[in-house]
This record gives sequence, structure tokens and C-alpha cells, in this order.
Amino acid sequence: MSTGSQLAKISLLQGLPEAVLTDLARVARWHRFEEGEIIFDRQSDCRGVYLVIEGEVDVVNFSSQGREIAYARVKTGDFFGELSAIDGQPRSANIVAQSDCRIAELSRETFYELLRQQNQVSFRVLEKMVHIIRTADERIMDLATLGAHQRVCIELLRLAKPDPVKPGCWMIYPLPTQAEIAALASTTRETVARVMGQLAEDGLIRKVHKTVYIDSRDNLAELAQKLNPRREDGPAR
Repeated sequence: MSTGSQLAKISLLQGLPEAVLTDLARVARWHRFEEGEIIFDRQSDCRGVYLVIEGEVDVVNFSSQGREIAYARVKTGDFFGELSAIDGQPRSANIVAQSDCRIAELSRETFYELLRQQNQVSFRVLEKMVHIIRTADERIMDLATLGAHQRVCIELLRLAKPDPVKPGCWMIYPLPTQAEIAALASTTRETVARVMGQLAEDGLIRKVHKTVYIDSRDNLAELAQKLNPRREDGPAR
């Protein structure tokens, strides 16, 4: 049974009165998607806002050559679809279930009414817009100034989190597939494999099962700056 308490965990709706959440749960459309299923594709004419109750989804596009470009991963408690809900234009990306998902869909009309009545919801949407713009600025700068090998290193640095066992060290867990890293870095899976192999050979990263360990984040960052952006097909160093 779908209830307002399930919506209370969504970042967009946190702190709203129970009565408001109950009304939203009643008018929402509830969906289940299996891993790998397309929720909607680019140019879709649906205009709702989607709330991720369970699971994760990927926001992706494809180049004219078929290369996947990853924009973001939307996790449990987050939301997506607000751009088309606001401007009424077709979807700007494909949304694919990264795992089995349960999602609540608010119609464009319901979303508009929510924005008009709840100031905190409007502010959270603005915060997300700012985050999207800043992230896009970083990606544009990377594509304009860095080679593919550098971009792979930068993505590894972005994915890395502090190692809870070994202070001062970093780790990536769970490690995305080479194809997923390639999509984030706007390059090929082969390039990712080549760069990571070279980094492991040089002792800058260690892979253990589904985890990559980085003993010195500074050393990896320094290497990324030294790589020659014009030598896309050469060795990683």
C-alpha cells in the first residue's frame, strides 16, 4: 500500500505536513521498473516528476556514434524529471533503471500546485538546478581542456571516498564497470581499461574484488595534470 510516510523520505518533500504527503500519495501514479528497463527516453512527451522510493536510476544520453554519455545517478530519496515539468519541453535525456525500482510519479499539474503552495519545495528545486549547472560547467571544462586519459583519472578522483579503515587513504566501492566509467568520462571502455591497467602497474591504485584503493589521492591528481591531452591512444603516462 502506498502511503504518505513513503514520500516523507524523498528529499524534495521532507518536512511537509502529513496531510499534504497523504494527498500526494493518493494522486501519485506508482510504478515498478526492473533493472535495465527504460523509464522514459529522450524526446518523450511525458511531463511528470518522478520520486525514487526504492532503487537507483541512471540519467544518460547517446552520441551519434552510439557512445553512452552518463549525466547522473539518481538514488533512493531523490527525484528527477523536473526540467520538462517546468518548461513543458520534451525530455532531455534517457532514464534507465540501474536496479529494480519503485517510483512515484507526480503529474505536471500536481507538481506546479506543490511549487505554488510549498516554498521549501520550490527552494529545493532551485538548489538542484544550481547543482546541475555547476556540474555541467565542470564537465564542459573537462571536455574542453583534458584528454581522455586525464578525464578517466578525474572521474576516479570524483568517485573516491575516504577509506574508513585506513585514514588518509581513499577507496571506490562498489567499483562501477569500465563501461560506466567510460560514460562518465566521455570516452571508450578500452581507454578506461588501458588507463586503469597502467595506474595499477604504477602502484597508484589497487583493485581488490569490487573495490579500488587509492593510497595517495594527491599523487593521482598530480598525474592527471601531467598527462598529455594530445596523446589519446598512447600509454597512460
